[in-house]
Amino acid sequence: MKLLILDRDGVINQDSDAYIKSVDEWVPIPGSIEAIAQLSKAGWTVAVATNQSGIARGYYDLATLDAMHARLRELVAEQGGEVGLVVYCPHGPDAGCDCRKPKPGMLKTIARHYAADLRGVWFVGDSKGDLEAAVAVDSQPVLVMTGKGQKTRSGALPEGTLVFDDLAAVAAELIHNSALLNS
Repeated sequence: MKLLILDRDGVINQDSDAYIKSVDEWVPIPGSIEAIAQLSKAGWTVAVATNQSGIARGYYDLATLDAMHARLRELVAEQGGEVGLVVYCPHGPDAGCDCRKPKPGMLKTIARHYAADLRGVWFVGDSKGDLEAAVAVDSQPVLVMTGKGQKTRSGALPEGTLVFDDLAAVAAELIHNSALLNS
């Protein structure tokens, strides 16, 4: 199985320090929906792992979060692709859970769901926490320059972190590399 794991806010859709609280505020980053669809059509399973502390903070409810993810699935399906498992951490930063990135709980959930070894699997994020979660499960940390990516890049990155402009560039690289491997 060709598995790719994505963070959501700042990778797939625009991020906001005021939180994404409604479907109307959930705005895809240009090229991200097409990138997911292209990856799906090229045989990749695209899963999502996202911190959603806005739930714990009372900014939005689970029904709203589900509606955002339904919108993501709908947009990708319109492009001929499919989104795999979407997992989220609804807890606040001080909850002490094992799912909130940089802890690897959500990534382990995805691994169990797909019976997959995460060693070397690309985890694409825009924050230090995303990269640290990838390292915790021996995944390949991948930083995109969208969302908080520029700020994250200005700090120390885990050794071996790959850096791309955006999700579309990640998709182009993965699709190109798998075409080379299959030729």
